Amino acid sequence: MMEEESQIYSLFISQLDETTYEYDRLIGKLSSVEGFKFEDHSVPGKTSKEDLEDQMKDVDVVVLLSGLYSADKNLIEREIDVARTLEKPIIIVRPYGMENVPGKIEEVANEVIGWNAGCIIDTIVETLEEGEDY
Repeated sequence: MMEEESQIYSLFISQLDETTYEYDRLIGKLSSVEGFKFEDHSVPGKTSKEDLEDQMKDVDVVVLLSGLYSADKNLIEREIDVARTLEKPIIIVRPYGMENVPGKIEEVANEVIGWNAGCIIDTIVETLEEGEDY
């Protein structure tokens, strides 16, 4: 699946002040794929704009769990604002079991994907390979 199995992808994966089922589920899916190595730079509870800038500054991709939008709309929007300011690609994962992404956050995404681990990883890799203007 991946050309460079030794590459470690630096990700910011959205989460709330405490760990959520969706976050744990995504980490489990990504961890289960052989050959895909990643580091998540997000820190629960550290959600000020400055904290988010510090967490996102060195990441390759921002992965937003749109299912968390209804739980903390302001936090997800702050994460989007910081990602856009830092010109990071944004991949949005649909709410688990649903097709629609809440609010207008779909408009800021480079990609919107479902919960298939292979598709998530392929999208991360392809987004970086394409070198799109963010």
